[in-house]
Amino acid sequence: MPEGILGRKVGMTQYFDRQGEARPVTIIEAGPCLVIQVKTQENDGYQAVQLGFGHAKRLNSPQKGHLKKLGQFRYLREFRVGDVSQYKVGQRLGAELFQAGDLVDITGISKGRGFAGAMRRHGFRSGPRTHGQSDRHRAPGSIGSGTAPGRVLKGLKMAGHMGDARVTVRKLRVLESNPATGILVVEGAVPGARNGLLAIKRPSIAAKKKD
Repeated sequence: MPEGILGRKVGMTQYFDRQGEARPVTIIEAGPCLVIQVKTQENDGYQAVQLGFGHAKRLNSPQKGHLKKLGQFRYLREFRVGDVSQYKVGQRLGAELFQAGDLVDITGISKGRGFAGAMRRHGFRSGPRTHGQSDRHRAPGSIGSGTAPGRVLKGLKMAGHMGDARVTVRKLRVLESNPATGILVVEGAVPGARNGLLAIKRPSIAAKKKD
């Protein structure tokens, strides 16, 4: 079984469980994904399957040759597998990989917010609005000393481009899986806007050990 598949964010809504409690959930169209390539330890040095998802309007010649008349896919992503013998090119994978109660890690591209100041981007508090400081209360303040080190250190929290970054939300619970429609109902919010590409994965071993 691959560690995950690709999907599309449909949107958010409410889900009422058996106890009658309303839970905020995200609806995800999980697949269908097509196995484009099977990578083996002997040929590639690792075991993985490459999945295709989404429809592309046009492809260039190298892409057409790689897909070998399997279809016109917009996204190609690789997922590790333990046993590649279970997969073959052209095989379809979808929401049946996950069951209600499973925990998943979901990766997407967060919404772009454009250029943002330090207060909005990093949650800085404002400066004092007194003693003649009428136009500096949203400024970031000092960014370093002039003598030592005499430069601005890398990674300093400053104003800049906010959002439009790869974000992973870990251990969200699957409340419902419908292989017939390819729909997953996942508790909580996931990154990205509607129709955004998502990678739905099983929690990694490293994350489990860390917890």
